[in-house]
Amino acid sequence: MGTSLTLLKMIFVVFILTTLVTPQAVADCEAESANSCNNKKKALPLKVIAIFTILVSSIIGVSFPLVTRSVPALSPENDLFIIVKCFAAGIILGTGFMHVLPDSFDMLWSDCLKEKPWHEFPFSGLVAMFSAVITMMVDSLATSVYTKKWRSGVIPESNHADGDQEIGAVNFGHLHSHHHHDLKTDSKESQLLRYRVVAMVLELGIVVHSVVIGLGVGASSNTCTIKGLIAALCFHQMFEGMGLGGCIQQAEYKFAKKAIMVFFFSVTTPFGIALGIAMSTTYKENSPSALITVGLLNASSAGLLIYMALVDLLSADFMSPRLQGSIKLQLKSYVAVFLGAGGMSLMAKWA
Repeated sequence: MGTSLTLLKMIFVVFILTTLVTPQAVADCEAESANSCNNKKKALPLKVIAIFTILVSSIIGVSFPLVTRSVPALSPENDLFIIVKCFAAGIILGTGFMHVLPDSFDMLWSDCLKEKPWHEFPFSGLVAMFSAVITMMVDSLATSVYTKKWRSGVIPESNHADGDQEIGAVNFGHLHSHHHHDLKTDSKESQLLRYRVVAMVLELGIVVHSVVIGLGVGASSNTCTIKGLIAALCFHQMFEGMGLGGCIQQAEYKFAKKAIMVFFFSVTTPFGIALGIAMSTTYKENSPSALITVGLLNASSAGLLIYMALVDLLSADFMSPRLQGSIKLQLKSYVAVFLGAGGMSLMAKWA
């Protein structure tokens, strides 16, 4: 799963690069180019500041659930962890609905694109819909494949010595004397498997749209919007990172895997900004090829994030025995979801 995730990341980056450096990208939309706020020299220092501030915010956000696992109040067994996780899931849901999807509609319905076919059909909705279905398919198939490998013993048994439980094969040798114990182990390991698939798929979606966001900031010379974007993106990355970090913690990976996932999440937006700066001479954010490419990528990311937030994060928690057994905890968690989604929706005014 880790290898396929890395391969998909590379494919997306290559796709962005090869598409945006085509000759079409030079033909900028004249209606948008005459803007008094456009100033490359003044925008460059702001972009450099954005790289470092967003990097720090991303590291803090995604690392927070991991470094606080020793704090009893923030352990997965505590109610506060569930509430914070629901808040972060609301952030991810708000990102999909209020930021990524509207941006896709704006780009694919831009006046810089031809009337046919872009203004005659809602491609953003179509791509987002199929992206959500494909995410469900990947989620389901990955879980099925790894469950079969685990049951057949292809994936080795858990190693509890270092405190990080790996997915292991269930020992069916003592069914009569240890039947109930095996059922509990089976349930626990199955849940651990789900956490790992969710963490991987969620990171993929976040990484894709983070690169796209960073690319747009890095290529822009609009000093009027970059200033507001820095603060909004720092807030966005910090709390979105908390949602991902919570999933990584529940997946109980070993330190090396956790470090790799934290690294990829933290550097993708700064990498996108740096890439946008480097491509600013050839990449025009209002050119037809750029609008189409980024618009379709935003739509696919939106579908993935909305599915993950609603199905794998919120629905999985609210339908679990833990929340179903406590109306009070459910209400607190719902308030957290509305606060997270509402806060991210408010950020849409600036970003």
